[in-house]
Amino acid sequence: GQRQPGGGSCELLLLRPLTPTEDGRARWTCLARPGKKLRPGSSVRVASDLEAEIEADTENGEKIVRLQSPSGLHDALARHGNMPLPPYILSKRGTKGSTVEDRERYQTVYADPEGSAAAPTAGLHFTNKLLDELSTQGVEIRKVTLHVGTGTFQPVSTEYLRDHRMHTEEYVVPEATASFLNQAKTKGRRIIAVGTTTVRTLETATDENGVLHTGSGESALMIRPGYRWKLVDGLITNFHLPRSTLLCLVSAMTGRERLLAVYREAIRQSYRFYSYGDAMLVWRNRNE
Repeated sequence: GQRQPGGGSCELLLLRPLTPTEDGRARWTCLARPGKKLRPGSSVRVASDLEAEIEADTENGEKIVRLQSPSGLHDALARHGNMPLPPYILSKRGTKGSTVEDRERYQTVYADPEGSAAAPTAGLHFTNKLLDELSTQGVEIRKVTLHVGTGTFQPVSTEYLRDHRMHTEEYVVPEATASFLNQAKTKGRRIIAVGTTTVRTLETATDENGVLHTGSGESALMIRPGYRWKLVDGLITNFHLPRSTLLCLVSAMTGRERLLAVYREAIRQSYRFYSYGDAMLVWRNRNE
């Protein structure tokens, strides 16, 4: 959009909706660029039917905005907004925005409620055909929800892992899922999570006795080496960047030295990293 006043170009990355305002506008938290020039009281004109007023700055560098559209906000966002793709994907293409194809491809086939700031990339490997094939082989699939936030991708910047603060992310564990997984655990069946987001949801909602509880809440769980696992036995995940909380989680599951050996082999074999990269199946190391 264009800054008002001034007219300079800017970008808003919408993260999550907040409570509506008394005047009927929708409030969202977002990331803004250039953030210093978008101060509270200023506004952004995206199109003739979509405007955003900067309401406040937050402690973690986000902004709170009020969105307004006379033609309906959901439709206006769909028309004028771009799906947020990782910068390395856009830079390789030489484009600034996503395509119509991205709206289908950069989603899991089982995605349902809106709310994530990014796709859970391990789930991108699954097609409906593959899920059906797994079912015929006796793999039973249950769903949970975690709305991925930008904190997932924030690199570890503290000297000690225990000092790193995770941003909160909303999750939902359906009653049917909790009941099924609790029964599976008592029968000694293996619970394999697809993606680190699923791991964090399940481990957050599981108590110290290993019982998974239904309901919704917020997860700020950072899993690092030494973590005491409560429910998850295995993980399907992509290859992650150094100094990331995602890499810490996988290391906590399989062990640091074993994981480093896996990554050396992946580099030697030219495996792909990042969102559209390759995946691996990691089993929990009982000694960790």
